[in-house]
Amino acid sequence: MDKLDKNISFVTPIYKINKIEWVSDIIKATDKYIDQAYKTAEKDLERKKELIGNDGYKKVKDHGMSYHSENLVGVPELRELEKYIGQTAFNLLDEQGYDMSLYDLFFTEFWVQEFSKNGGGHHDTHTHYDNHISGFYFLKCSKKTSFPVFHDPRFGLNMARLKLKENRSIDTIGNEKINYIPNPGDLIFFNSYLPHQFTVDDGLEDFRFIHFNLQAIRKFILNSVRK
Repeated sequence: MDKLDKNISFVTPIYKINKIEWVSDIIKATDKYIDQAYKTAEKDLERKKELIGNDGYKKVKDHGMSYHSENLVGVPELRELEKYIGQTAFNLLDEQGYDMSLYDLFFTEFWVQEFSKNGGGHHDTHTHYDNHISGFYFLKCSKKTSFPVFHDPRFGLNMARLKLKENRSIDTIGNEKINYIPNPGDLIFFNSYLPHQFTVDDGLEDFRFIHFNLQAIRKFILNSVRK
């Protein structure tokens, strides 16, 4: 077979860096927000108890729950992480070829969440509409906890997918999805259009992470509002 020139177009990057040096302090800073999330969920658990009865609740407890905080933008203890994420997200969009001189980038969400210690915590496949860069900062995780799965965003390909080789490489163009097994301190960035999910957690070890979304807004819109 003749060797053809190959140009990989329309790629969807996923970026990762480890910032383990922040983990300990950020766990301490987010403890109170996770505690509050547990308290906020008490009404939901009471409704669950009413629905399945006391005996049923004793068996499952808060199985399947995910506890997440309020928006943490501006929290002093998280300011270094917030600033780093914001600047990195801006640089990544600029690197991707977008004219970021026309935009300012803002956090729409920045929250910490923890899956139930009784297992079952997960997130179904979704995207973050009306945003441009999303990501995670992992605080408590291991090979025994949940992990993110990213899905091929080329929806038009679904109707024409072929069976893949059993021994294919992890970066095969035809892959339908890719898994990332995180370590504490891993910071992952991706474009917000990329579908992703979190697998069902078994509750064997603690699983906590920060999730964030950022939106680019045209400067001329902001300037017109500020007048």
